[in-house]
Amino acid sequence: MKKRTSEKRATQNETILQQHSRDESYHTPVSPDVVVYPSSTEEISSIMSFANEHGIPVVPFGAGSSLEGHCIPVKGGISLNFQEMNQVLEVRPEDFLVKVQPGVTRTQLNLALKKYGLFFPVDPGADATIGGMAATNASGTTSVKYGIMRDQVRNLKVVLADGKVINTGGLAAKSSAGYHLTGMFVGSEGTLGVFSEITLKVYGIPEAILAARCTFDSVQSAVEAAASVLGSGTGIARMELVDERSIVQVNKNSDTSYTEAPTLFLEFQGNPASVPYEATLTKELLESFGGLEWVEEHDSLARAKLWEARHHLAYAFKHGYPGKSMMFTDVCLPLSELSGAIVYAREVMDTVGVPGAVLGHVGDGNFHAILMYDQNDLQEREKADKVNAEIVNYALQKGGTCTGEHGIGIGKAKYLAEEHADTLPIMSGIKKQLDPNNILNPGKIIL
Repeated sequence: MKKRTSEKRATQNETILQQHSRDESYHTPVSPDVVVYPSSTEEISSIMSFANEHGIPVVPFGAGSSLEGHCIPVKGGISLNFQEMNQVLEVRPEDFLVKVQPGVTRTQLNLALKKYGLFFPVDPGADATIGGMAATNASGTTSVKYGIMRDQVRNLKVVLADGKVINTGGLAAKSSAGYHLTGMFVGSEGTLGVFSEITLKVYGIPEAILAARCTFDSVQSAVEAAASVLGSGTGIARMELVDERSIVQVNKNSDTSYTEAPTLFLEFQGNPASVPYEATLTKELLESFGGLEWVEEHDSLARAKLWEARHHLAYAFKHGYPGKSMMFTDVCLPLSELSGAIVYAREVMDTVGVPGAVLGHVGDGNFHAILMYDQNDLQEREKADKVNAEIVNYALQKGGTCTGEHGIGIGKAKYLAEEHADTLPIMSGIKKQLDPNNILNPGKIIL
């Protein structure tokens, strides 16, 4: 990317301020006072030192694809955009590690890794920045096999509120040295420090990949079948639930003709001998739990189309409900409670009268509800809020969490207080210790 001249790396242009006032969420936009484009750790340190001295809020901004208002500068101040810091700094193929700046996107990283026969697996759908993904502890469709962002981050170079620079980890595969600060900063949503370098674990590109989809007569039977696959020990890489209403929108938006029924989207990765075997075993398992139509996609273009349809589902609903806003929420539960939670979510949506869909990463107990409503209609907004609250409260009652991957941001702060009432004071203490002047993304996570 062509570097900006220094005089253009801070701006109060109204259009750019508006671009940094929102993310992909339903939360009310708030413009920053200025947008700054740092190009190095040293510049971030200088900015933080100045901001801390003068009590100016600083809000990191990546791709703006977050879903709970993380990068909305609710107190104004500086929006710190990392598009100038988008370099892959070092690839260590023998160690299966890569070091990047926070503005590197997921797609950009995988293009850089491909020539080494490596890839980075975390796939939240959006082409998010690595910094943003680490800040929100993102996961996505591949988490059932590879885990979430917290599992991939070996080290963070972090600029603290006062401008001090620290490293939280190292290059070793494991360590028992002290507190796990890397894990604490991953998912902190820019409230504890600003990432300037991120060292990640990467993986060898699989020799063989096969995608498939299998329909069911009910969401409950699909979830129960998914649980049986997890218990079978197969090397499933992706296992996504898409309900009937989602399939309807997929067909309208993606020029597909998938059977309009609750469906599991699956992907197998491995060597040419293991992948067909695992797919056959999974097919037999799913059929024993009521699986109906099994369709395999061996061609890379067909696989890409399948996962594109899944990733673009939120946009399919936006296009299908013109003039409506979208509340895209998430919860995560123990697998034994997942089918009940999804059935309950669908019942609440129908009872309250909010159109939308249920979908999710059933392989790790995480599911989403897409809720469509008119933002200018107070009654419709209240209905959507009610459905969201019912889904979250059900998850908490069953030992789950209010967010599996979207993060707390603005929208889930009240639920965090309920979920972690005993540890919230400790979190607040950590925040005060690292950011005593509350300049780092104020108004998020801890209110």
